[in-house]
Amino acid sequence: MRTAFDFSPLYRSTVGFDRLFDMLDQSARTEPAPSWPPYNVEKLGEDHYRITMAVAGFSPDDIEIIQKENALLVAGHKHPEQENGQFLHRGIATRAFKQTFNLADYVKVKEAKLENGLLTVDLVREVPEEMKPHRIEITTGGGPTTVKHDKAA
Repeated sequence: MRTAFDFSPLYRSTVGFDRLFDMLDQSARTEPAPSWPPYNVEKLGEDHYRITMAVAGFSPDDIEIIQKENALLVAGHKHPEQENGQFLHRGIATRAFKQTFNLADYVKVKEAKLENGLLTVDLVREVPEEMKPHRIEITTGGGPTTVKHDKAA
């Protein structure tokens, strides 16, 4: 059984983290994520990520990838095939799937490819220049003084 956390004390001392707290609160109330198809999420560099999904038996026409705002939806639907033979055992799953990934701000899909039964979706975080840390001049009675900020909050 999951315990609900109260994030209200954090709202008083933070600014701009509303979306994060909403996601944490929502994740406590939702059911566990589906386990099929299996997937990996990798961090390849400072701003580069990769999602790899095992989708054997699916073609690019059977898979749909949609990015809408901060969500990435990967869905697969296998088209009915003409079955020429009789299966004695069917171990390769062809059932439909739908997996949603929550993305951080400014994360975009760079490339998606299907090779050897693995779907790879490369993601990159591209922060706009105006959102990056910059120096702010502080003026006093004696003249301008520059204060350097290494990281933004």
